[in-house]
Order: sequence, then C-alpha cells, then structure tokens
Amino acid sequence: MTVLRLARSELKRMTGGLLPKLTLLALIMVPLLYGAVYLYANWDPYSNLDQIDAALVVEDTGAMSGNGTELQAGKEVADSLVKGHVFNWENVSSSDQADQGVASGKYAFALKIPKDFSANLTSPGSFDAASQAMLNVTTNDANNYLLSTIVDKLTTAVHASVAQEVGEETANQLLTGFGTIHTQVTKAATGAGQLSGGVSQLRDGTVTLHTGTRQLSQGAAELYNGQLKLSDGANQLAAGAGQLDGGLQQLKDKTATLPTDSQRLADGAAQVAAGNAALNTKVQDVVGQLTAADQGLRERVVASNTKLVETGVLSQEQANKVLADFDTAAASGPAADAKSKIQADAAQIQQLADGSAAVSDGAAELAAAAPALTGGIAQASTGADQLASGSTSLAAGEQAALDGAARLSTGAQELDSGAGKLESGAGTAADGASTLADELAKGAGQVPNPDESQKSSLSKVIADPVAVSNVSQAKAGSYGAGLAPFFLTLALWIGIFMLVQAMRPITQRALASNAPAWKIAVGGWLPFLAVSVLQASLLTLVVDVGLGLNPAHPVLMWLFMLAAAMAFSSLIQGIVALLGSPGKLVVLVLLVLQLVSSGGTFPWQTTPQPLHVVHDVLPMGYVVTGMRHLIYGADLSLILPTVMGLLGYTVLGAVLSALAVRKHKFWTLKSLKPEIAI
Repeated sequence: MTVLRLARSELKRMTGGLLPKLTLLALIMVPLLYGAVYLYANWDPYSNLDQIDAALVVEDTGAMSGNGTELQAGKEVADSLVKGHVFNWENVSSSDQADQGVASGKYAFALKIPKDFSANLTSPGSFDAASQAMLNVTTNDANNYLLSTIVDKLTTAVHASVAQEVGEETANQLLTGFGTIHTQVTKAATGAGQLSGGVSQLRDGTVTLHTGTRQLSQGAAELYNGQLKLSDGANQLAAGAGQLDGGLQQLKDKTATLPTDSQRLADGAAQVAAGNAALNTKVQDVVGQLTAADQGLRERVVASNTKLVETGVLSQEQANKVLADFDTAAASGPAADAKSKIQADAAQIQQLADGSAAVSDGAAELAAAAPALTGGIAQASTGADQLASGSTSLAAGEQAALDGAARLSTGAQELDSGAGKLESGAGTAADGASTLADELAKGAGQVPNPDESQKSSLSKVIADPVAVSNVSQAKAGSYGAGLAPFFLTLALWIGIFMLVQAMRPITQRALASNAPAWKIAVGGWLPFLAVSVLQASLLTLVVDVGLGLNPAHPVLMWLFMLAAAMAFSSLIQGIVALLGSPGKLVVLVLLVLQLVSSGGTFPWQTTPQPLHVVHDVLPMGYVVTGMRHLIYGADLSLILPTVMGLLGYTVLGAVLSALAVRKHKFWTLKSLKPEIAI
C-alpha cells in the first residue's frame, strides 16, 4: 500500500456521492466564509462614517478678535465639519436635546460648541483673562465602544486645526507688538541722542559759568584786600588826628604864658607850621588814595560785570543794575559820608597849615596880639577835636566797607563752589544721557522687527512648532488590509480544523495493513494537505481579486499561504490522530491561545508575560508577521526563516501522526468503543 493510494482512497471516499461532494465543497469554503466575509464587512469602515448620525450644537456667540474683526469660530468649525461629511451631522438647537438623542440612540454622539468658544479663543490677547476654548463631546458606549475612539480622533483633529489657526493669529499679533516696541525704542534712542547733545551743551555752559565765578571770586578777594589797606589808612589818620588834638590842647594850656614866651612861641609856631604842612600833605594824600580806591573799586565792578555778561551769567540789564546799585551805595553809604568828612577835614587841615604859616609869619606880632592869638589857638583846638571825630567816623566807615567786601568775597567763593558742583553734575548728566542713548540704540537693534513675510512664517512656526514627518516603510492600504494578515491566518487554521469533522486523520483500513507507520501517517495527512491547499488558494484569490487587497508580493504571498496550510494541516491532523476526539479540543484550545498571542490586532508585546511564551512556541504569530511583510512590501529577509519554521511544524505534525499510527496499531476495547466521540 503506497502513500498516494492511501490519500486517494480517503479523497475518493469524500467524493463518492453528492452529499460528500457538497460537504467537501463546504469545507473548502469555510476559510472563505470566515476570512473573506469578515474582511469584506470591515474592509474600509472609515469611508462609511457619514452614515452615522451625530448631533451638532452651536451655541457660540462670537467675539472681537485682536485686529478688530468679528470672530465666529464656532460657526466656522461647524461649517467645516458639515462640509467634511465625516459623519451625518444634524444641527440641534440645545444641549439637552442632543444629550437625550445620544441617550436614546438616535445620535451616536453629540459635539457641542459652547457660547464662549470664540471669546476664549481670543482671550490669550489679555494676560489677565486667558481661558481655554472647550469642545464638549457626549458619547455613549452603549451605542458603540469603538465609536468613542473614532470621535476622540475627530475632536483631536478639530482641536489641532483650530488651535493652529488661532495660534497663528495670536503669534502674529505678538510679533506685531515686537515691531511696535522696536519703533518706539528707536524713537526713544533718537530722543536720548538729542537729550545727550543738549546736556553736553549744558555741560559746556556750566564750564564757562564756573570760569566766570572763579574770576568773580578772585576779583572780590582783591577788592577785600584793597579795602583792608584803606581801613588801615583811615585808622592811621584817626590816630594822627588824636595826636593833633592833644597837641593843640597842650598849646591852649600854654597860652597863658604867651606874652612872656612869645619868642619861644615864634620858634614853636615855625615848628607847628612845618608840622601842619606835613600833616596837610599826608591828609591830602589820604584823600587822593580814597578817591583812587573808589575809582578802582568801581572799575573792578565794571570789569566783573563785563565778564559775567560775556559768560552769560548776567544779562546786560542785570549788570547795569548792579553798577547802578554800586554807585548808589558809594554815593550815599557810610563810606561816602566818611569820605566827605575826610575831605572836609582835609580842607580844615589845609586851613590849619595856612594858619600855622600865618602864625609863624605873625609870631612877632603874637606878643602884641596875645589875646587874639589865644583865641586862635582855642579855635585850632576846636578844629582838632572835629578832625579827630571825623577821623574816627572815617575809620568806622572803612570798617563797614571792609565787612561788605568780606561778605562779597565769601558770597563769590560760595557761588564759585556751586558753579563747580553744577559743572560736575552736568558732566555726569552728559555721560548718563550718552550712555542712555547708546543702550537704547543697542536695545532697539535687539528687539525683533519682522516684516509681513517673516511674521507670517514665524506665526506658523509658533502656532505649530512641531511637525511630524511620517515615513512609512510599509503601509496597509485600508483598515481591512491591516486586519487581513491576522484573519487570513485565522481563517486558514479554522478551515483546516473543520476538516477533522468530516475527514479521518487515519483510516482503519490502513492501520490493519502491514504498511510502515510513516507511510500510513503521510497517507492520512495528504488529503488534509490537498483540501487545505484548495482552501488557501481560493481564499487568496478571492481576497486579492474580489476585495482588492493588492499585496506587494502576490505570488510569494500565495506560496507562503500554502506553506502555512502545510504546517497547520500537519499539526492539526497529527494532534487529532494521536489524541482522537480530545485532540479536537486541544486544537480548539490552541486556536484560542493563538488568537490572543499572535499580535493580530494589538502588538503581541502588550499581552501578559505568559502569553509571550505562547507566541514564541505556536506558529500563527510567525505566519501573521510573514503575511504582513509580503502584503505591505516590507523587508523579506525573515520570510525564509519563517518558512523553515513552518517546515519544522510540518515535521512535528508528521511525527505526531506517526506516533498515532504506532499507537493505534494495537487494538483495544477503547479503540473499538471510545469513551467519547466528537
């Protein structure tokens, strides 16, 4: 008995009548019904979302944007959603009505745009009242759980679009503000430069003023020194006048002996005449000095006024007034009175000198005119008293003038000190104004001043600073194409599993023969392989042509499906052959384990750790991965190792089948009447 005869015998049994043929056809169609129909139903569900009713509530009242235009962001978002036709949007007048519709199932979900939506979008323009704009979504998982995930993606896209648009407007306003600041700082820098120039001129003026006040202080000091000398002369005059008064008094006292001493008087008169002449010379010299001092003082005042006018400290009118005040003070003050008295006394001294000369000339006549001489002497004594009194008054006046000169000198020194401080302060102010102008100019250069093109570009970057550049090395064309590797693999396993319900893993006739165990095992497996190849080929053809899967490597995908059918059929046939009816349960358990560990929907790495071991041991996970690479056009380097692994699973199934043959070669009562049959 050959292997092919054993396989042909089982296939002939399955095609011996109409019903067996229909059964075999149904078994071939099982993977197609499971895999192709499921993929057909879920091939591109996102393109049919417009058949889902959704409530749209727009309560936004609008707001004024930063550029003065009215913003109706809520209406714009709603219009964009309706035009997009992603869902079948129905405008609802109130939030309560929308919520009731979601609760009753009339609407799959509700999207509500509150009345302050636009106002909150424009609020970032105010630092005190910035608020987030909200989009309120009402969902109900009783309508559909996955719908909540789809709605989340939609609202996220709406949020990103609105946030980017509003962010661009806000950033544009911010950059415009920078331009305004740049302009104002530039103006401030220009003004600071002008201020610096003005303060520099002020500093130059204070330098000139300080020079003038220094000259005034020096002139006042010279005036004080001259007045001090004049005061000393007046004091000397007073002392001399006192001495003269004493002498004349003594002369008066001596006139009692004048008749007897006339000769001696003549001699004394000659001496007195000489002394009076000398005194007259000194007094006349003092009068000349006083006149020269007054004239010199007036010339210094005139010179000082001229310098102050030239330096700008005083105007010409103020200088004329100072000179007029000086002339008035010189003509009516104590010094003028003292000068008048000195001049009067000088005239009297002149008379005294003349009289002394006359006395000397008339000494000879004195004896005869003794009474008259005595009277003259008395008159001279009285004049001396007046001279002494006038000299004292002159000294007092000169002292007053000296005090005034001292005050003038002190005031001039204080004025010079104040002018020096003003000069220093003006210099500091000039330096500060220059520094301010320089720093403002630097600051204006550092403040951005973007043009319209730059503002547009920068606004887009600020509003959406991170962009994602997706590079897909391998991409599924649709939702169905993404599920195809998993469901094609799963359908193939289920289709082969269904074969054991109608086909015998090992025929009793073969077990009763003397054929080797491996021939009987392979002969029992080949019918399974033949039908599974038909299943895999038909499933691949319908999915590729009928559903439009369009795999990147269609021929390789078909051959890979055949390799998977070979491995699956060998494992399932071997397990059921070895264990009998309980083996079907084992195959079902393996199916469940592979459903959750193969990574068909979520990555297998997200499953609990014990299922990682299942993924590594069982074949479905490897088949799903290989199918993805062949369908999407990814790296094919792992296909050959996966095929070698499938060959290994095939060998494992053959070994199990051979063990089953060896086991069932020995007949028992349990073999004739099993405890359970499925």
